[in-house]
Amino acid sequence: MGKKLEASLAVLNGAIGDYLVRTGNGLATAMGLVSRTGDPAPLTLERAALSRALPAASPRVALLVHGLMSTESIWTMADGTDYGALLARDLGYTAVYLRYNSGLAIADNGASLSRALDGFVAAYPVPIESLVTIGHSMGGLVIRSACHVGRLEGPRAWLPLVQKAIYVGTPHLGAPLERVGRAVARLLRTIDDPYTRLIAEIADLRSDGLKDLGDADLRHEDRAARGARLRDPHHPVPLLPEIQHYLVAGALSESPWLATLFGDSVVPVRSATAGLVDLTSGALPPSHVKILDGTSHLMLARDPQVYDAIREWCR
Repeated sequence: MGKKLEASLAVLNGAIGDYLVRTGNGLATAMGLVSRTGDPAPLTLERAALSRALPAASPRVALLVHGLMSTESIWTMADGTDYGALLARDLGYTAVYLRYNSGLAIADNGASLSRALDGFVAAYPVPIESLVTIGHSMGGLVIRSACHVGRLEGPRAWLPLVQKAIYVGTPHLGAPLERVGRAVARLLRTIDDPYTRLIAEIADLRSDGLKDLGDADLRHEDRAARGARLRDPHHPVPLLPEIQHYLVAGALSESPWLATLFGDSVVPVRSATAGLVDLTSGALPPSHVKILDGTSHLMLARDPQVYDAIREWCR
């Protein structure tokens, strides 16, 4: 499959991927772990197959999870490398990438990821000593949801292996643009005009995954109380204390006021950091946070400065 077609399918799945699944449409992307060093097809989670696909399997594994309407290609840097390949070169990690339907509810993708990681750990050619997760945008929320599921449904073999979780441009307190779109659609439905209401109905066709980004809903029960939970300290579900957490946020403007409001153009700095950075208790020390000025949301997934921070955190 060509890269342009893969990118188009990723956008389609992000927009209406839940509908594609409900209708049994073959364009729906199935979740799978992939390696970028060989066959681009999803890895078969059997020991012999993984041994062939990952001949240099390391006990240190990095899992990279893309965001909304993306594929693993989002990580590709200008020189053709990516954060996973560089971690393999510099620190001896084996990098695997998650490919998934970003239009499904974050809770559903989190549960599927938890099951996939259990199968991966069981079939991996050598015992895994440490697993580092790196999530861009929605990918960070999917990782958090998977950790929540792994804790509730434990014991999951993979969860105790996660020593560090790195969130790159992740909207931990939701994405304001989605909340604005939700409000506009609600307003349009109140106007007594068939064309205006049709526009609102079309807007409401956006996927469950896209809607979940508005309030960073990690569980199905969160979705039922949508819009009323952003100031609840238990929403999203708290970070697991046994994992070391690291944050990367982007800001297009050096102005603190503009950075707070608009951040990297999609995720405000406050959403990427607030509620997680507690300088008084030391729950997340300043050394675990990197804020880059002049960096857009998409560029956070392939920026040399971001990789420098990731490499130091993984060292």
